[in-house]
Amino acid sequence: EQRYFFIWINILFFLTMNIQAQDYTISLWDDYMPNFQEVGESDILDNESEIESYQLITEPNISVYLPAKKNSTGQAVLIIPGGGYNVVVHKWEGSDVAKWLNGNGITAIVLKYRLPHAKSNIIGYKSPLLDASRAMKIIRANSDKWRIDKNNIGVMGFSAGGHLASTLGTHYDRDGSDFEDSISTISSRPDFMVLVYPVITMSEEYVHEGSRYFLLGENQTDELKHYYSNEKHVTPDTPPTFLIHSSDDESVDVENSLSFYKALRAKSINTAMHIFQHGEHGFSLANEQGSLESWKSLCIKWLRDYNRK
Repeated sequence: EQRYFFIWINILFFLTMNIQAQDYTISLWDDYMPNFQEVGESDILDNESEIESYQLITEPNISVYLPAKKNSTGQAVLIIPGGGYNVVVHKWEGSDVAKWLNGNGITAIVLKYRLPHAKSNIIGYKSPLLDASRAMKIIRANSDKWRIDKNNIGVMGFSAGGHLASTLGTHYDRDGSDFEDSISTISSRPDFMVLVYPVITMSEEYVHEGSRYFLLGENQTDELKHYYSNEKHVTPDTPPTFLIHSSDDESVDVENSLSFYKALRAKSINTAMHIFQHGEHGFSLANEQGSLESWKSLCIKWLRDYNRK
């Protein structure tokens, strides 16, 4: 019996060490969710694929990953995974990234946001920005509890998540919501942005057709294309930005990052950009991918420089 007891102890230890280490999972909306109608949908998670993605999201939330108190830098990052606005690759570009940031003393919050194609949306393209804005407000409202500086909270987006992140950075506090509660007046402006192989534009020449289709649907008016072409909405108040892309990205043209960099420079926004020769699209942490993997150390150094301001 004693032998079996120790076997079970070892099994429990192994399972504990491999559980996702988020400290909190918080629903974005409680009693009322804007731009929502009940149609009987529920979340659909494909956890059999290598990157584990949500195919449908009707219950948006944030997963909060806190570093140890002694390691904490006081900086926080809202992570927005990509997936072409068709899916959300919540682990590949979300929780895995959060654990890497935690290892560098940065509080990480992963956004699980509604996808435009859900029938529960009243207007599909409005929901992602509503959810991203709400997430930033919740983070700021909990800054003391989570030991973070409320003026040092940024956003990191990958691919279409980079589009949503840059939309938040250029359209903050203009999400179209008329919802009011105790935190609705808190600003949703990120203090900085990290955009990794991001979709930026909805204009014709360099657009990622899939992201535009799944965000805007069939009704792709010139007004909507302009509104969601974020290189056209940079102002002197747009947050400092760190950009990563690869020249051989055949999914999201590197011109997306180049055009945003140019727009930021034109408004004298502090920005840094690193373009890798090889990497293609969707490399996430780029583990064991040669020089491409260095994007992480470059990013951490940039974040630490920002933290010392």
